Amino acid sequence: MMGAIVGDIVGSVYEWNNIKTKEFPLFQDKCFFTDDTVMTIAVAEGLMNGGEKDDFIDAMKKYGRMYPDAGYGGRFGSWLMADSREPYHSWGNGSAMRTAAVGWWFDSLEETRAAATLAAGVTHDHPEGIKGAESTAAAIFLARTGHRKAEIKEYVEREFDYDLSRTLDEIRPGYRFDESCQGTAPQAIIAFLESTDFEDAIRNAISLGGDSDTLAAITGSIAEAAYGVPQWIKDKAWEYLDESLREVLRRWREELSRRG
Repeated sequence: MMGAIVGDIVGSVYEWNNIKTKEFPLFQDKCFFTDDTVMTIAVAEGLMNGGEKDDFIDAMKKYGRMYPDAGYGGRFGSWLMADSREPYHSWGNGSAMRTAAVGWWFDSLEETRAAATLAAGVTHDHPEGIKGAESTAAAIFLARTGHRKAEIKEYVEREFDYDLSRTLDEIRPGYRFDESCQGTAPQAIIAFLESTDFEDAIRNAISLGGDSDTLAAITGSIAEAAYGVPQWIKDKAWEYLDESLREVLRRWREELSRRG
């Protein structure tokens, strides 16, 4: 999950101050974790607590209320604080940015996609919201199981009907803030596909502009599965987290190690 968290932290200072270059300091004193990190942690806890619908809802509401000022979208923020446990048909990119853990938890692509649908659907039950989460989790699974970028690209295009043919140079000039899955997930996947290593993937995503922290969180979650995260980057990102979030990450590492 650290790949998503790194992307979120690095992108946090550019969400409302877009840059269109890969040349920038990776970490700054002003960086911080946002709702992308909080909900990524929540989905991981939901999986560790059983992976059922109520487990995801409980974890999201728990961490959302622990971190009420993390920068949630309006409808999601209202859902977090309400008694209602029903979805609200969202197609927002929040379903994709929080799904990193799903891509690591299962032994088959079929299980991965089913769990991504479940974790997304507790709020984002619109077909585009489901698609964004499923495609991201599938790309993570494929990357961590040794599939080449060409195979990942072909699978995502075939299964999810995303156009991954454009280059970053073609996307970047006209790309603007877009909170939808359909306007974020394909671009984030392309940022991974054009990358040469983990850091380059993060820089690719940030350079597009738009919803920078979410783009980089999605890209980072896939890039981690393909490349790993350099230790110095992990260590630096760790410094921005508080002890409650760190404890979930420790438990996550132990659970993955135990499961082999």
